[in-house]
Amino acid sequence: MGAYTNEEFGYNSSDNSELTEKYSSAEPSPQPKPEPSTPKGAKGNPVKKVRKTSASSPLDLCAPDLYLNRELTWLAFNQRVLNEGLDERTPLLERVKFTAITGSNLDEFFMKRIGGLKQQKGARVLERTPDGRTPQEQIEQCYAVIRDHQKEKQSLLNHLKELLKKEGIFILDYERLSPRERKEVRDDYSRNIFPLVTPQSIDPAHPFPFISNLSLNLLVNLRYPEDKELSLARVKVPISAGAPRLMRVGNGDKFVLLEEVMASNLDMIFPGMEVVACEFFRVTRNANTEKSQEHADDLLALIESALQERKFAPIVRLEVKTGMDPVRRGRLAAELALNDEEDVFEVEGMMGMRDLFPLADLDYPLLKVPPHHPIDHPALQSERNIFHIIREAGSILLQHPYESFATSVERFLKEAATDPKVLGIKMTLYRTSSHSRIVETLIRAAQNGKQVAVVVELMARFDEEANIRLASRMEEGGVHVTYGVVGLKTHSKVILVVRRDYSGLRRYMHFGTGNYNATTSRIYSDFGLLTCDEDLGNDATEFFNYLTTGYTPKRNYRKMLPAPKILKKALLEKIQREIGHHSEKRPGHIQFKMNDLEDVDIVRALYEASRAGVRVDLIIRDSCRLRPGLPGISENIRVISIVGQFLEHVRFFYFGNGGNEEYLIGSADAMQRNLEHRVEVVVPVEDPQLQLDLRVFFDIQWHNRRSAWEMEGDGSYRQRHPVQGEEVRTCHQLLIELAEKRNKDVTRLKKRKAKGFAGRNLR
Repeated sequence: MGAYTNEEFGYNSSDNSELTEKYSSAEPSPQPKPEPSTPKGAKGNPVKKVRKTSASSPLDLCAPDLYLNRELTWLAFNQRVLNEGLDERTPLLERVKFTAITGSNLDEFFMKRIGGLKQQKGARVLERTPDGRTPQEQIEQCYAVIRDHQKEKQSLLNHLKELLKKEGIFILDYERLSPRERKEVRDDYSRNIFPLVTPQSIDPAHPFPFISNLSLNLLVNLRYPEDKELSLARVKVPISAGAPRLMRVGNGDKFVLLEEVMASNLDMIFPGMEVVACEFFRVTRNANTEKSQEHADDLLALIESALQERKFAPIVRLEVKTGMDPVRRGRLAAELALNDEEDVFEVEGMMGMRDLFPLADLDYPLLKVPPHHPIDHPALQSERNIFHIIREAGSILLQHPYESFATSVERFLKEAATDPKVLGIKMTLYRTSSHSRIVETLIRAAQNGKQVAVVVELMARFDEEANIRLASRMEEGGVHVTYGVVGLKTHSKVILVVRRDYSGLRRYMHFGTGNYNATTSRIYSDFGLLTCDEDLGNDATEFFNYLTTGYTPKRNYRKMLPAPKILKKALLEKIQREIGHHSEKRPGHIQFKMNDLEDVDIVRALYEASRAGVRVDLIIRDSCRLRPGLPGISENIRVISIVGQFLEHVRFFYFGNGGNEEYLIGSADAMQRNLEHRVEVVVPVEDPQLQLDLRVFFDIQWHNRRSAWEMEGDGSYRQRHPVQGEEVRTCHQLLIELAEKRNKDVTRLKKRKAKGFAGRNLR
């Protein structure tokens, strides 16, 4: 039975709406050539022209010219995110939010990607990337793009500030405040923030202080009155929940930046001193401090040690305000072991735009996208035991955030924790929310006598501390906690519930493309599969035995495709199979949707498929090494990127397979790290109704003219724009409406059944 089929309701989603009918065909309608609207800074990689060739002519598919650079294509993605802030069709506070996201994204890019490149450079790595670049060349080209991006972002913020003024929202310079407002702000600062401020001198008796990651600081040049000798001091801006960077002025929505308040009231910190200059700076540290696990006796201690090292990791970026004194700038760079010419970024306006998020949260409904409230999945709109529902349906496809995470995945675990027939629960946990109901549910299950085993990935970047705390809490609650396989990150999203049914033991599973995180499930687009498929149950048992022991004998997986042992080989074989099936009568067809397409072997295989005539449709959110549309090489490949209301996080694979269509979902992107150095899981979706649901989802996104960017062969992107008569709504709006229609159909059928039942009773 299908995802939206339930005998209790008599509902079947094949009774499609106009949306379903419009987008259920796998064959895309002809598209006009996208308008040339590549935003500044969105260009991809400087590439050489590839000579034209035919599918039969020899061609070196390993040539660097055929591959784009991972770092530069990611920066092009961040530019597309910024374009949501530039786009006047986007509501004003959403534009502020996207501006903040680009700032947060760029911080992480420096911590992870630039930090890694600097480590390679320091280690004198000479090996070039598949696109032919050295670490130093990548750093230089990234820096050039970033400097242009920063200027555009600052110009956008200035424009947004003017638009916000018209709506009664002000971000003012401190000197623009009235005397009364300045006094109010100074009093607020004195009471609530000043006690947190710690000035530090910089002189022969006081060595240069430690500067924490992403901290905003004041560099103060000062002296005693009538004394010619100058001294320096560093003052950290103590931004926290209790000391917001955007300080409110009065009772309205008027704000001033905390660092400006501090700089204008330095007499409180340095009474009786003459302030000669006060300049702002911000630092970013390398986050690549992971240690080898191969000889680790205690993984918890290892991760805690790595976290401590990250706090003191080398600085990879220094941001200063434009016009900083060259001597002080040079000294600051030298103290932080940075190259003054390369690693120092001048910022015209606001540093650290990630701190704009609170502004985007202000209560102005008309300045935001209407809030989305996930519906309950139609098959789960019943108080019946969820295991009975799954057993009756066979499999249920979940589409988040359109369908509720709480009433599907969390309900699945909650009922497993209390159901007397459930004997055991096993799951993987990569990232979850700090106050996770899932963790509490697992502890409750253990206290109820269930065998509960959880594989926690301690090395989930930037979530290590939270995962250590959660793991300790679960262990104290009686949960068996393990940390996966040595040397591999466990990135898969799997739950296995073992239940004693009327016919014996039965295994119920959830496989997901996204994390078990209630918060991100509201803003990330992900798939999930609830199923009691017997073969997948066997595979899940094998899989957890591997995770909890690390033993790697030949395991008998019937349907599941786990990485690193099987998945990559399977994907390459399926691409080759599609080439073998391709004919004029039945053309081959491949469709992927994922975050990143980086693995060179997968890219090369897709080039081979294109050269053989197979059509390849790719929805790749950010980094993409592949160059589409190259004559004789990739002219049968098209790539789009979706950017909009929700973060695209789905991993989806489709193969035409000679008419025996194959659909798969899972946790893995086509990246070398995911396919070769992580534990991932991809599973087939075999129910024809669920396959139709996946088809509708993909085609709505593939055809959309509002949320999509078309990739060019040189790595640049052109934003699609609807022409007259075409759909103007975003793909996310269309998918929300489709989910709401499913919900209305179920409600209507419920009422109809209830009315019919009442009529029979009257007779």
